[in-house]
Amino acid sequence: MAEPLRDRARRATGWRLRMNGETRPHYVVCGSDPLAYWVVRALLAAELDAGRARITLVVPEHRRSDGPDGRDVPGLHVVRADRLDEVTFRRAGLAGADGLALLHQDDVGNMHAALCAQEVEPRLRLVVRMFNTSLANGLRQLFPDSAVLSDASMAAPAFVAAALGEVAPTHFRHGGRTLYVARRADVRAKDVVCGVADTRDAARPHVLPADEATADVVLAEATGQPPGTELAARRLVRARRRRRPVAVLVRAVRSFATRKIGIAVLVLLAVIAALGGLNARAAHVGWADALYLTLVTTLTGEDPDVTKPVAAQVMQVVLNLAGLALIPLITAVVVDGIVNARLALHAGRIQPARSGHVVVVGLGNIGTRVMAQLNDFGVEVVAIDKDPDARGASLAHRLGVPMVIGDAGREETLRSASVETCQALVVVSTDDDVNLRAALNARGLTPDLRVVLRLFDGDFAERVQKAFGIGISRSVSYLAAPSFAAALLDRAVIATIPVGRHALLVTEVQVVAGSPLDGRPLAAVARPGAVRLLAHARPGQKADWSADDRLVITAGDRLTVVARRAGLTALLRETTPPAPEPPPAPAGPPPPRTSEE
Repeated sequence: MAEPLRDRARRATGWRLRMNGETRPHYVVCGSDPLAYWVVRALLAAELDAGRARITLVVPEHRRSDGPDGRDVPGLHVVRADRLDEVTFRRAGLAGADGLALLHQDDVGNMHAALCAQEVEPRLRLVVRMFNTSLANGLRQLFPDSAVLSDASMAAPAFVAAALGEVAPTHFRHGGRTLYVARRADVRAKDVVCGVADTRDAARPHVLPADEATADVVLAEATGQPPGTELAARRLVRARRRRRPVAVLVRAVRSFATRKIGIAVLVLLAVIAALGGLNARAAHVGWADALYLTLVTTLTGEDPDVTKPVAAQVMQVVLNLAGLALIPLITAVVVDGIVNARLALHAGRIQPARSGHVVVVGLGNIGTRVMAQLNDFGVEVVAIDKDPDARGASLAHRLGVPMVIGDAGREETLRSASVETCQALVVVSTDDDVNLRAALNARGLTPDLRVVLRLFDGDFAERVQKAFGIGISRSVSYLAAPSFAAALLDRAVIATIPVGRHALLVTEVQVVAGSPLDGRPLAAVARPGAVRLLAHARPGQKADWSADDRLVITAGDRLTVVARRAGLTALLRETTPPAPEPPPAPAGPPPPRTSEE
């Protein structure tokens, strides 16, 4: 088996560490948002608690948001700097470090920081957060030993699945099998690999239960005839626009002209209609002839006739005057309507009536991904953002997704997006206050609306769920952080399975000689609620998906598991030997004697 990149980097830079009396691996994390917070938390759980690594966090001098960014987490060496350049990286001890994570939301800034870091430490494993795929491909070419990840692309499928009422859309291939997450009722019993979670209590899902038969969400094998996929496709609501021509016409007329011009036109038309009726009675003609005479008299005038009765002459003069006033009013209505329509379309106020669509609030990184994936599924989407030049605005225009410009926390903005008739509301802006107001106002309009809410604080999300009945909340950073931390540690995460606010990790762990699991049976791997064994493989052999629990583990074995973060951390400690005790520091020479002695 090829030597891991992490080991090669450590071996190449080990002499620097030994020069300073330091033998532990060193990781540098640069970030100032919740993703940096969760990444350093994951690194601390995986490495520092066992005394095997030291972590340096580089943050700006001042906080850029109210949310945590990791600087207050105990156990870190924090370096404050507003610019990521060679000077900052040398202060952070990047020379000789094992890995660098660049987690800022600025793609170009991350690329510039990577180039500066290469000047300080050429042999360095990079983990870079990127949104733009073109820049990501260019960065991979410049730094072959790098992992370029997008937290938005990782978390977006979970938001999409929650909006459509589906289980997590996780599928992956490993050990010659393609596995996917599904409901037990949607798959054949022989295709079930293991139970993942019992979600019958949506408020408190039980992950990796001891009795797998109680799990209604399972990990199943795709065998070429996946009934679960077919059933999910039938359950997936392919929302289509419900045409309501009368409602569209009324809304268009109401928004076409200003109130004053509309009232003037209506009053003038009423006068013309009344005089037309009187004219018809005086001339003793039918309604069709009366309409013709009234319109001709009003719009074009009529040759004077002195032989007519005085009342008829008066009505003719008034109709001619009304015609003179009507033509300018019609011109004003047309001009005013065109101007108002353009302004309304630009602001997103004119929206046709819809039903069964999904409303996405916030077209940032994650909102743009969610909008694109829903559109790919054939689901109609309406987007809301207060910034007309938001990151996803151009993509929404290309995809033909209507966009409402306004504050999503206001009821009128939600009404403009037809929230009353949508199937789900996905609130993923970066402002928790706006997200919560939008969710509560939408629930006020439609009490049974499915709301997918993005909130960072897990405790706050649970309290919101209990108080307001909003049961689906997601944290983008929490879902993506395990993959970033694993990439920095050179541990490949095969897949991430979101279940409620939990994130289960599918990964492969190698047993090292002298570790606590070396020589123990496979039954010692599984821990209910924390770790479940999927497959076991001897060195150079294929994975065995039905290995006997009594089989003895030997050094070099590979264990494929699905685990919670804490369970994976405990498993990693059991598959690696304990860290050796550092040798005692040699006694230094006695201090020189002074003349006073």
